Amino acid sequence: MAHLIPHKTPKILKQFFTTYLWHLHPENEKKIYLTFDDGPIPEVTEFVLEQLNKYNAKATFFCIGDNIKKHPQIFKKIISDNHAVGNHTMNHLKAWKSDIETYLKNIKDCENIILEHHKVKNNKKLFRPPYGQISYSKFKVLEKQGYQIVLWDVLSKDWDHNISREVCLQNVIHHTEPGSILVFHDSIKASKNLTYVLPRVLNYFTEKGFVFDKIEL
Repeated sequence: MAHLIPHKTPKILKQFFTTYLWHLHPENEKKIYLTFDDGPIPEVTEFVLEQLNKYNAKATFFCIGDNIKKHPQIFKKIISDNHAVGNHTMNHLKAWKSDIETYLKNIKDCENIILEHHKVKNNKKLFRPPYGQISYSKFKVLEKQGYQIVLWDVLSKDWDHNISREVCLQNVIHHTEPGSILVFHDSIKASKNLTYVLPRVLNYFTEKGFVFDKIEL
């Protein structure tokens, strides 16, 4: 799904899938919610954390369990810097290509890895399905297990090598509004665009009086 939708999520999707979280707060509140998928990854996630600290910005990291397992110290840094974390499955599974038992076990395995280092303090556990894919049957089970599905208002497409870093930046700036949930990726694939765009997004919106906050429900 993620590779099919434009930078700005169409309103029809938000209206149709009202149980998913697309944005937060009234549009007159000058808050932006940065989210980062696919980490933690050495150097890339560390770069993100460094940039966030420069602007006293908070964010939400949707982590892959296998990457937490490989890089626990970076995950602990995310926690110690007081950012929020969410589940992005253990191995970045596609919901539409996985049976329900396999998919739910993969999420549970990621949850267990997260809980080894961090007790979830939110009222609901945060989950972002890889590629934005989730079926109704899988969603209903996750809902009963206390998960909030978090999607997005603005997709940076930082991983897309067909988009220049300048175009990526302008698209993010153009589409972001108060309350927007933005998606970036702290991954090697996205790093070329991310390292250019993120500092400039932080600077641009900070100068406009915006605050960057983490997702807490």
